[in-house]
Amino acid sequence: MSTRAVLEVIALDVEDAVAAQAGGADRLELVTDMAADGLTPRATTVAAIRAAVDIPLRVMLRLADGFAAGRVDLLADAARAMRGAGASEFVLGFLDPHGGVDVYAVERVVAEIEGCPWTFHRAIDRAADRDALRKQLDGLPGLDTYLTAGSATGVDDGLPTLVAEAARRGEPGYEQQILVGGGLRLDHVPRLREAGVEGFHIGGAARPAGWSGPVSAQAVAEWRRVLDGD
Repeated sequence: MSTRAVLEVIALDVEDAVAAQAGGADRLELVTDMAADGLTPRATTVAAIRAAVDIPLRVMLRLADGFAAGRVDLLADAARAMRGAGASEFVLGFLDPHGGVDVYAVERVVAEIEGCPWTFHRAIDRAADRDALRKQLDGLPGLDTYLTAGSATGVDDGLPTLVAEAARRGEPGYEQQILVGGGLRLDHVPRLREAGVEGFHIGGAARPAGWSGPVSAQAVAEWRRVLDGD
């Protein structure tokens, strides 16, 4: 547990981003419309946040609720627009109707971001076969992280899967960092850190007033303190 854990915080706007950085976040995930579990933000929002903070940020590439890609040409357009707004890291992930990875959509978007680092998001938790998905995506340029709760229903149910996957780090398809998010609580941290998990992703946990309120620097600082073992 000597490696510093990565703390990623969801930000909707500049206020969120500034508070998250002040609280000790290592990275931001930029989204809009949390009622749809996070969609691609406006390019102007991305540019404003990039100008306001100096920590890394990853921009969501997702145009509609659910995990289907929809119109891949529009996703490619969105990726280009985000690049133009200063984004250099991304979050994406698409499934086909059978729960397999939509390889065409993923590869098309990855081609647009040209090797930028990216996270495959919680679509993995809805996949028919998590291991097969990882193996299919293995070797795609830029893929360095999986955002996952280990289960579609959240970390409470997904803990055994998360621990098992952490134990496979370094195997083909398992070289990427596990970023745990989705019902994550502070009391989950000790078991996950003991298992070797080094990435933690929070959204609502950083907002004492819920999604109608802003990120709290104090709430983020409490997560930082726990992750650092202080």
